[in-house]
Amino acid sequence: MAARIDHLITSGIFSLDGQDFDVDNNVWIIGDDREVVVIDAAHDAEAIAAAVGDRHLKAILCTHGHNDHINAAVELSDATDAPIFLHPDDAMLWEAIHPEHRFDTELRHKDRIRVANTVLDVLHTPGHSPGGCCFHIAADGVAFSGDTLFNGGPGATGRSFSSYPTIVESIQKRLLSLPQATVVHTGHGDSTSIAAEAPGLPDWLAKLEA
Repeated sequence: MAARIDHLITSGIFSLDGQDFDVDNNVWIIGDDREVVVIDAAHDAEAIAAAVGDRHLKAILCTHGHNDHINAAVELSDATDAPIFLHPDDAMLWEAIHPEHRFDTELRHKDRIRVANTVLDVLHTPGHSPGGCCFHIAADGVAFSGDTLFNGGPGATGRSFSSYPTIVESIQKRLLSLPQATVVHTGHGDSTSIAAEAPGLPDWLAKLEA
């Protein structure tokens, strides 16, 4: 049976390098009718907790450490006792937002996270941030890309701790190698697929040579 995937949009401020931006974030809740994980606790812990309902929240998974993806994580964790997972390469971003509360568990490439009858494989995809991660449910043909890959191409770079060559390499090696039919649920905006985004690779690579 395919995992149950619930989708919530929350709104708030993304802050980095002295700039603030109004953003809408996708929050993904994966599991079944008994237990779930949350991918990216953004902006509104109360709304996320309401969407989880009376199900057991097994973990809060962070695709990366930018404030708009983690700013509700501690409040949600405190309310549910769910541990927070983050790749350690984004610890400096986490500490800037939550200096008094360290995340609980370090994500690593090829980790496997189990919830209900579902297995999420962790893919370390640096570039948008050093510790950026995606989560792949191979059995369902679904991936959650955070801000690594959007509908329309790679996530933003040109900011602190980001690298365009690195994000292109991450996408090429670890996302475009997934089955073409894989549906990609993103951190912002509409979902896409590997098949829809793969044709853009030559243009992304060309920018590296410009």
